[in-house]
Parts: sequence; C-alpha cells; structure tokens
Amino acid sequence: MTSQTIETTGPGDRGPSDAGPAKGLRGHPWATLITVAVGVMMVALDGTIVAIANPAIGKDLGASWSELQWITNAYFLALAVTLITAGKLGDRFGHRQTFLIGVAGFAVSSGAIGLSGSIGAVVVFRVFQGLFGALLMPAALGLLRATFPAEKLNMAIGIWGMVIGASTAGGPILGGVLVEHVNWQSVFFINVPVGVVALVLGVLILLDHRAENAPRSFDIVGIVLLSASMFCLVWALIKAPEWGWGDGKTWLFIVVSVVGFALFALWETKVKEPLIPLAMFRSVPLSAGVVLMVLMAIAFMGGLFFVTFYLQNVHGMSPVDAGLHLLPLTAMMIVGSPAAGAMITRFGPRLPLAGGMALTAIAMYGMSTLETDTGSLAMSIWFALLGLGLAPVMVGATEVIVGNAPLELSGVAGGLQQAAMQIGGSLGTAVLGAVMASKVDNDLAGNWADAGLPQASPAQLDAAAEAVQQGIAPVPPGTPAPVAEKIADVAHDTFISGMSLASLTAAGVAVVAVFVAFLTKKGENAEAGAGVGHI
Repeated sequence: MTSQTIETTGPGDRGPSDAGPAKGLRGHPWATLITVAVGVMMVALDGTIVAIANPAIGKDLGASWSELQWITNAYFLALAVTLITAGKLGDRFGHRQTFLIGVAGFAVSSGAIGLSGSIGAVVVFRVFQGLFGALLMPAALGLLRATFPAEKLNMAIGIWGMVIGASTAGGPILGGVLVEHVNWQSVFFINVPVGVVALVLGVLILLDHRAENAPRSFDIVGIVLLSASMFCLVWALIKAPEWGWGDGKTWLFIVVSVVGFALFALWETKVKEPLIPLAMFRSVPLSAGVVLMVLMAIAFMGGLFFVTFYLQNVHGMSPVDAGLHLLPLTAMMIVGSPAAGAMITRFGPRLPLAGGMALTAIAMYGMSTLETDTGSLAMSIWFALLGLGLAPVMVGATEVIVGNAPLELSGVAGGLQQAAMQIGGSLGTAVLGAVMASKVDNDLAGNWADAGLPQASPAQLDAAAEAVQQGIAPVPPGTPAPVAEKIADVAHDTFISGMSLASLTAAGVAVVAVFVAFLTKKGENAEAGAGVGHI
C-alpha cells in the first residue's frame, strides 16, 4: 500500500502546498530524532528507576509491600492497556500533537508524584504517567517513520533503540544515586526538566505528518474490547506469582482475555474503520516482528529480573554497585544499536535479527552458569554479550513492524511494537518467575536437610522459599553465627539453582526466536514514509 505524506498547518508549519525540503531545524530528521529521544528517555527510565526508590517510598509513606507493588503495576497496566489506542490517536490527530501532550502530561504527573504525601496519590499519578507515556511512545515512532527517508530509517530506529536500552538499563544506576544522595522524590522530579526540554524542542522542531487516508473516525467498541482484553491478560500475568498458576482466578482472567481478543477480532472484520485492520497481519514479516519482540522481551526482561536479586542479595552489592555491574550490557546496547541499524540497512533484517537472538541465547546460557562466587569479569562478559545480542533485535524488529505497516497506521504499528514488548516483559517475569519458584520449592527442603539444619515445618519452609526466590537468606533474629552462615549458603545455592533453570528457559525462548527471525524482511512500505526533510 502506498501513501503520500501531507503536513497539517500549525504555528510555524509549512502547509501542504509547500512540500519541499524542510528549512533549518524545523522538520529536520536528525533534530526530530533528538527531540523524540529526549521524550522517550523519560518513559524508558521510569520502567526501572522506580524499583530502586520503592523501599524509601515505603518507609517514608508507611506503605505495605502490596501497596508498593502497585507503584509498578499501576504504571505498567496503564501503559500496556492503552498503547495501541494511543497510537491510533496519533494517526487520527497527528503524531506531533500527541507527542507534545504525552510529554507535558508525563512531566506534570511526575512532579505531582514527587509532591504526593500518601501512597494512594503516588499510585493514582503513576496511572497518569502510564497513560501519557502511552501517548508519547507510538507517536515518537510515527514521527520517525514519517520524517526519515527509507535508507536512513534503520539508523534512526537504531539510535532510538539505543536510547530506550540505555535508559532501561541505566535506570537502577541513576535511581540508586538519587535515592542515596538526594531523596526518593528526586527520582520523579528529574522528569520535570527533561520534559520541559522535550516540550520546547518539540514545539520548535517537530512537524505534523499525516497520511492522506489517515483514519477519520474511532472504533469505540474495538477500543473497549481491546483495552478490556489487554487488562485481563496483563492483570493475570501480574497476579499469577501471588495467586499461583493453578489458581482459578488466574485462569479466569486468562480465559476472559482470550474470549475478549476473539470478540475484538470478529468486531474488527465488521466495522468500517477498525482500530487495528486485521489485514495488517497478512504481512508475515510484520506478524513475525511482533512475535519476535514478545520473545525478545521474555528473554531480556525475565532474565534481567533475577540478575538484580543476584547482584544485590547474593553478592551483597548496593543498588549503585549492582547498576554499575550492568554497565557492560548498557554499553553494548549503546554501541550496538546504531551499528545494527547500519547492518540492517545494508544486509536486511533477517541475518542481524537471527544473529542477535543467537547471541542472546548464548548469553542467557552463560548466565545459567553463574555461581555465588562468580567474579565481576565473568559476569561482565555475559552481560556484554546480552547487550550485543539485544541491540539488533530491538532495532530490527521495530523496523520490521513499523516499516511493514502502511504510513497511515504507523501509530498503531508503534503501539503494537511497544505493547508486544510490554506483554513480553510481563510474560517473562511471570513465566520465568514460576520456573524459579518451582525449582526453589523442589530443592529447598532437601538442601536444608543436607546442610544439617534444624528441621523446619512445611509452613516455615514455605515462608523461607519466598525469601529464597529473591536471594534473601531467611535467618531468624538471634540465630548463632555458624547456623546463620549455613542458612545463607543454602538460600544462595538454592536461589542459584532456580536462576540457572530460569536462564536456561530464557535461552530456549531465544533459540525459538532465531527461527522466527528468518520470517522477517525489510519493510515493504518503508518508501511510503520517505521523509520530507533533508538529511
């Protein structure tokens, strides 16, 4: 499908009649990339930076553990459920306007969290953060797709992916420094000046690109069905570790989500302007790109989830030290993402994507060999290899999804890409968490007895297992030092066995993704998004 690009007139915008090259910085592709990168950085950082602040928030506001979990869950739910709808809003009203509203709302919500005096207020404003973040992320991809010519799009997405990867991996480091040397509020206040910069740049630089056949109406029923189905799925994944995978409530939400998705698909074939035209998925490369993004996120997010516990609770590192030990991963994503964009432009996405997932599988296998006394050098090798493997996948799968979608659906495609990543991350944490929990439950009693520790009741072992799943030694107060040391050894060895099995599972997922990668190809509609600006 071929679409032309027109530009809506706004203050300082060129009208459709002057569709020549952009003058100065306004509408310039690289200036546009810098602008959207600043905005995207806020959302990516907030995915990981807040976890470091949770203990301080709980202490200051007197929050319970379940209330602290809602700080993360509320943000994630709002973001994941509304991403595709937010992308559609960008396609309808323009990605420039949607991006600016998202940036402004995210910054204001962040400032409001910093000023909050109760845990309830923090959770409410985290919901708003998620909603505005959902507006911002697909709009950023839509702007890149419309602004960059086809031969430069992969490089642009490479830098975009680098910003997301570096921000995600760097969140714990920055969060640790701010919480340790300032306060927990600073974790949120930092978004305010960043948001102001992104907003000013957006007003001055961004142009509003819209396809001639952009959607003119809204599929309200489709939005309700998709949002409800996404909520039920994500909610089941979030609550599964607490409820248990065999619990009726978990499967009730999963079944409701499946039925909801089926009704949504049926409705989309009937409505005149569907939220997601199902014809998009006739493109095998686009569908493969979505699946690949889910599989990548399962391996990456799920595997990385346990590494933070390993570094802090098994090796006893501070949050800052743990973040510094992940710098090889961050560095390789920073270096690898633009390089991956250049490789994909030259050779196409298949080999870089397959090679990236193969490296990811090797890295996850390597992480399954980590022990309680593994040194920093060995850890760094596997972390660096993981970053090097993830970079081409983050870039290539994004280009495959966005590039194979028609220009008038670039926002929906951007929402699909982000939703796939969010759902994959949730699946990874839930499924690999279940693998970890099962292994710990199976091994703990035997390891406890083999160490010659006093016999524990089933209830005591269950309580101990919850701590061991996080790498924490369940040492009761007043325990003699020799016994405490034995308990710590058992806890850490059992945690390592669980992490090893979870990492091997993630490696298996990455191997499956290698084969999916061969179904991808360069975006068929990339040329339709040839930018009007000059490079």
